[in-house]
Amino acid sequence: MQDADLLVQLAGIAGVFVGFGALISVRSGGTMEASEVNAIRWPVTISIWVVITALAPVIISRYDITEHDLWLACSLLALVLLAVMIAVFGWAPENRADVAATVATMPRAKIALLKFGLLMGSTFWLPIVLLVLALALVVLGLFPDQEQALYLTAVGLGLYMGAMGLFVMVFWQRRPQTASDPAALPATGGSST
Repeated sequence: MQDADLLVQLAGIAGVFVGFGALISVRSGGTMEASEVNAIRWPVTISIWVVITALAPVIISRYDITEHDLWLACSLLALVLLAVMIAVFGWAPENRADVAATVATMPRAKIALLKFGLLMGSTFWLPIVLLVLALALVVLGLFPDQEQALYLTAVGLGLYMGAMGLFVMVFWQRRPQTASDPAALPATGGSST
């Protein structure tokens, strides 16, 4: 199989993302809001997806499965894993509670606008749509000469999402409060005189 080394290297890079995500989550400590948990959970989850999908063709090809059958099996596995991952992510209790609270306090017009914005593609949805499209093209067998390239594109998009998630996680971490920070000083409740 061509590009086996490249796929193994991509899996290694994604494994590093998992490690950094775990390290950041341990260093964060304390109570976190759902958005903060998701900022850690997403890059770790998508990076684990990349590790599995990058290694799948290397492992499956050892069983003398080649050409379209190899890329079909790997693409189906990748799509099923992605669907399960997104479902588990969406059904996490803190995510459902966060969505319910947002919907309960938001006027109907803003909810429609929010749904439209999510559907039109953001930094999160556009790579997923392209990733699913690449894997679907492999499953449908529309471009048999490009199946390996399409699969590699999907893995690369997953790695991109993990990298962007890690980037966001690193730069949006809470800063520790210092004693000179007015928000950190305890309220005394009265006059000092």
